[in-house]
Amino acid sequence: MKTLKQVLCRERLRQVPEQFSWVDQALVQSHFIDRCDARALALYLFLVTVADVQGLSYYGAATLAQRLHLSEQELEAARSQLIALELIAYQVPLYQVLALPGTKAPARPAWPKSTEPSVAVAPLRTSNSGPISLGQLLGQLEKRRAGL
Repeated sequence: MKTLKQVLCRERLRQVPEQFSWVDQALVQSHFIDRCDARALALYLFLVTVADVQGLSYYGAATLAQRLHLSEQELEAARSQLIALELIAYQVPLYQVLALPGTKAPARPAWPKSTEPSVAVAPLRTSNSGPISLGQLLGQLEKRRAGL
């Protein structure tokens, strides 16, 4: 039977944070990390790592327990801790990594349906012999940015 992936908590859809880290720094800054034991943090890291763009994944309990070196009881306790802290939603067999409580996901721009740019942009020049190097491309972009 194929698992149907569906968002469990749309209002808490996770966005990749703007700062450098893939894991939201608010996990530390808002002290969520202080309220989790090592098993719950291992489960959270695993779920963040394997989740799709909507924060969804559906690893089974046996696989998660094996991969994280946990007993099924330890896995259940870790999952319960993350649910209580509102870091994940869970509905067998689906996990959703949630936006951290108290954080607001940045609004995504509404892109036009057309893939055509709305502003005329001069194409980058390519050499007559074919592809150009990344260095040449970056040089052209720098010149364009400088208005040359």
